[in-house]
Amino acid sequence: MHLSENIVLRPRFQFQVSATKDELLAAFQNAKKSQKAYILSIVDDHIFIKIPKQKQHFWSPQLHLELRTNEDSGLMLHGLFGPNPTVWTLFMFLHFVVASLFIGLGAWAYSNYALDQSYRLQLVMMFVLIGIWFTLYFAGRMGKKAGRKETNELYSFMQSIVSIP
Repeated sequence: MHLSENIVLRPRFQFQVSATKDELLAAFQNAKKSQKAYILSIVDDHIFIKIPKQKQHFWSPQLHLELRTNEDSGLMLHGLFGPNPTVWTLFMFLHFVVASLFIGLGAWAYSNYALDQSYRLQLVMMFVLIGIWFTLYFAGRMGKKAGRKETNELYSFMQSIVSIP
Protein backbone atom coordinates (compact mmCIF):
# COMPACT_ATOMS: atom_id res chain seq x y z
CA MET A 1 0.00 0.00 0.00
CA HIS A 2 1.30 3.41 -0.93
CA LEU A 3 0.88 6.11 1.69
CA SER A 4 1.01 9.41 -0.14
CA GLU A 5 2.71 12.49 1.24
CA ASN A 6 -0.38 14.67 0.91
CA ILE A 7 -2.17 16.44 3.74
CA VAL A 8 -4.12 13.35 4.90
CA LEU A 9 -3.09 12.26 8.39
CA ARG A 10 -5.50 9.31 8.53
CA PRO A 11 -5.13 7.32 5.28
CA ARG A 12 -8.25 5.64 3.90
CA PHE A 13 -8.81 2.97 1.29
CA GLN A 14 -11.64 0.91 -0.13
CA PHE A 15 -12.00 -1.99 -2.51
CA GLN A 16 -14.48 -4.58 -3.61
CA VAL A 17 -14.27 -8.06 -2.09
CA SER A 18 -15.49 -11.23 -3.80
CA ALA A 19 -16.31 -13.02 -0.52
CA THR A 20 -19.60 -12.58 1.30
CA LYS A 21 -19.84 -10.60 4.51
CA ASP A 22 -20.29 -13.76 6.59
CA GLU A 23 -17.27 -15.45 4.96
CA LEU A 24 -15.12 -12.41 5.61
CA LEU A 25 -16.25 -12.05 9.22
CA ALA A 26 -15.57 -15.78 9.75
CA ALA A 27 -12.07 -15.35 8.26
CA PHE A 28 -11.33 -12.53 10.70
CA GLN A 29 -12.76 -14.58 13.61
CA ASN A 30 -10.43 -17.46 12.65
CA ALA A 31 -7.47 -15.08 12.43
CA LYS A 32 -8.38 -13.69 15.85
CA LYS A 33 -8.14 -17.18 17.35
CA SER A 34 -5.15 -18.46 15.39
CA GLN A 35 -2.60 -15.66 15.83
CA LYS A 36 -1.25 -13.45 18.61
CA ALA A 37 0.65 -10.82 16.59
CA TYR A 38 -2.34 -8.45 16.42
CA ILE A 39 -5.42 -7.73 18.50
CA LEU A 40 -8.64 -8.10 16.53
CA SER A 41 -11.97 -6.73 17.72
CA ILE A 42 -15.10 -7.46 15.73
CA VAL A 43 -18.30 -5.52 16.35
CA ASP A 44 -21.13 -6.04 13.85
CA ASP A 45 -19.70 -5.01 10.46
CA HIS A 46 -16.65 -3.27 11.96
CA ILE A 47 -13.26 -4.87 12.46
CA PHE A 48 -10.47 -3.22 14.44
CA ILE A 49 -6.89 -4.46 14.09
CA LYS A 50 -4.45 -3.14 16.68
CA ILE A 51 -0.84 -3.61 17.72
CA PRO A 52 -0.51 -5.39 21.12
CA LYS A 53 0.04 -3.02 24.08
CA GLN A 54 3.60 -4.19 24.77
CA LYS A 55 4.64 -3.32 21.18
CA GLN A 56 2.76 -0.01 20.95
CA HIS A 57 4.27 3.44 21.04
CA PHE A 58 2.46 6.78 21.25
CA TRP A 59 1.86 6.96 17.48
CA SER A 60 1.08 3.27 16.86
CA PRO A 61 -1.69 3.03 14.27
CA GLN A 62 -4.75 0.88 14.28
CA LEU A 63 -6.81 -0.23 11.31
CA HIS A 64 -10.58 0.15 11.30
CA LEU A 65 -12.35 -1.89 8.63
CA GLU A 66 -16.01 -1.56 7.74
CA LEU A 67 -17.91 -4.00 5.55
CA ARG A 68 -20.64 -2.42 3.43
CA THR A 69 -22.95 -4.21 1.03
CA ASN A 70 -23.83 -2.44 -2.22
CA GLU A 71 -26.48 -3.78 -4.58
CA ASP A 72 -24.37 -2.66 -7.56
CA SER A 73 -20.90 -3.85 -6.67
CA GLY A 74 -21.34 -6.44 -3.92
CA LEU A 75 -19.28 -6.21 -0.74
CA MET A 76 -17.06 -3.18 -0.24
CA LEU A 77 -14.31 -3.09 2.38
CA HIS A 78 -13.58 0.40 3.71
CA GLY A 79 -10.42 0.91 5.74
CA LEU A 80 -9.16 3.77 7.88
CA PHE A 81 -5.76 4.00 9.55
CA GLY A 82 -5.44 6.19 12.58
CA PRO A 83 -3.76 6.50 15.93
CA ASN A 84 -5.28 5.24 19.15
CA PRO A 85 -8.65 7.01 19.64
CA THR A 86 -7.37 8.63 22.84
CA VAL A 87 -4.42 10.14 20.98
CA TRP A 88 -6.68 11.28 18.14
CA THR A 89 -9.16 12.88 20.57
CA LEU A 90 -6.36 14.74 22.35
CA PHE A 91 -4.97 15.87 19.00
CA MET A 92 -8.37 17.17 17.81
CA PHE A 93 -9.03 18.84 21.19
CA LEU A 94 -5.75 20.75 20.90
CA HIS A 95 -6.72 21.85 17.37
CA PHE A 96 -10.10 23.01 18.71
CA VAL A 97 -8.46 25.00 21.52
CA VAL A 98 -6.04 26.67 19.10
CA ALA A 99 -8.86 27.53 16.66
CA SER A 100 -11.09 28.88 19.43
CA LEU A 101 -8.32 31.05 20.85
CA PHE A 102 -7.49 32.30 17.35
CA ILE A 103 -11.10 33.34 16.73
CA GLY A 104 -11.37 34.95 20.16
CA LEU A 105 -8.14 36.89 19.68
CA GLY A 106 -9.32 37.95 16.22
CA ALA A 107 -12.55 39.34 17.66
CA TRP A 108 -10.63 41.09 20.45
CA ALA A 109 -8.15 42.55 17.94
CA TYR A 110 -11.00 43.83 15.75
CA SER A 111 -12.71 45.38 18.79
CA ASN A 112 -9.51 47.19 19.74
CA TYR A 113 -9.02 48.29 16.12
CA ALA A 114 -12.59 49.67 15.99
CA LEU A 115 -11.97 51.55 19.26
CA ASP A 116 -8.63 52.94 18.00
CA GLN A 117 -6.72 51.05 20.69
CA SER A 118 -3.57 48.99 20.33
CA TYR A 119 -4.16 45.49 18.96
CA ARG A 120 -0.51 44.49 18.53
CA LEU A 121 -0.61 41.94 21.40
CA GLN A 122 -3.62 40.17 19.88
CA LEU A 123 -1.96 39.98 16.46
CA VAL A 124 1.27 38.64 17.96
CA MET A 125 -0.69 36.00 19.86
CA MET A 126 -2.60 35.07 16.69
CA PHE A 127 0.71 34.50 14.88
CA VAL A 128 1.91 32.42 17.84
CA LEU A 129 -1.26 30.32 17.53
CA ILE A 130 -0.59 29.85 13.81
CA GLY A 131 2.87 28.58 14.78
CA ILE A 132 1.32 26.22 17.32
CA TRP A 133 -1.11 24.93 14.68
CA PHE A 134 1.78 24.23 12.28
CA THR A 135 3.62 22.48 15.13
CA LEU A 136 0.57 20.26 15.74
CA TYR A 137 0.28 19.51 12.03
CA PHE A 138 3.94 18.54 11.67
CA ALA A 139 3.77 16.50 14.89
CA GLY A 140 0.92 14.58 13.26
CA ARG A 141 3.00 14.09 10.12
CA MET A 142 5.92 12.83 12.19
CA GLY A 143 3.56 10.49 14.03
CA LYS A 144 2.25 9.16 10.74
CA LYS A 145 5.83 8.60 9.60
CA ALA A 146 6.74 6.90 12.92
CA GLY A 147 3.83 4.49 12.44
CA ARG A 148 4.43 3.81 8.74
CA LYS A 149 6.11 0.42 9.25
CA GLU A 150 3.29 -0.73 11.53
CA THR A 151 0.71 0.66 9.09
CA ASN A 152 2.19 -1.45 6.30
CA GLU A 153 2.26 -4.49 8.60
CA LEU A 154 -1.41 -4.02 9.51
CA TYR A 155 -2.31 -3.65 5.83
CA SER A 156 -0.35 -6.79 4.89
CA PHE A 157 -2.01 -8.73 7.70
CA MET A 158 -5.44 -7.59 6.50
CA GLN A 159 -4.52 -8.55 2.92
CA SER A 160 -3.51 -12.04 4.02
CA ILE A 161 -6.94 -12.58 5.56
CA VAL A 162 -8.96 -11.01 2.77
CA SER A 163 -6.77 -12.60 0.05
CA ILE A 164 -6.57 -9.56 -2.18
CA PRO A 165 -3.70 -8.43 -4.41
